[in-house]
Amino acid sequence: MIITTTNQIEGHEILEYKGIVFGEVINGVDFVKDFAAGLTNFFGGRSNSYEGELVDARTAALQEMENRAAKLGANAIIGVDIDYEVLGTSNNMLMVTASGTAVIIR
Repeated sequence: MIITTTNQIEGHEILEYKGIVFGEVINGVDFVKDFAAGLTNFFGGRSNSYEGELVDARTAALQEMENRAAKLGANAIIGVDIDYEVLGTSNNMLMVTASGTAVIIR
């Protein structure tokens, strides 16, 4: 399946619009990762633990969106947008939402 942020796919004709599809993922950050990120914040540098959570959540949201598009019979998703939110009383949860338009292309 082709997934793109553009509203058309070069070399392909959109035959049918199947509707908007979403993929949502909420990942919690455990104590160990939160502690390690706190150390990184204190000493400086990149937080590999948080970056790993972000990559995992984004990948899962895109996969969920792709699965929902496939259930509609689509073979591509156009106009994809990915949003990130921090949730929870202590901001220890990450929500990633992917959305786009499921289409059938030739």
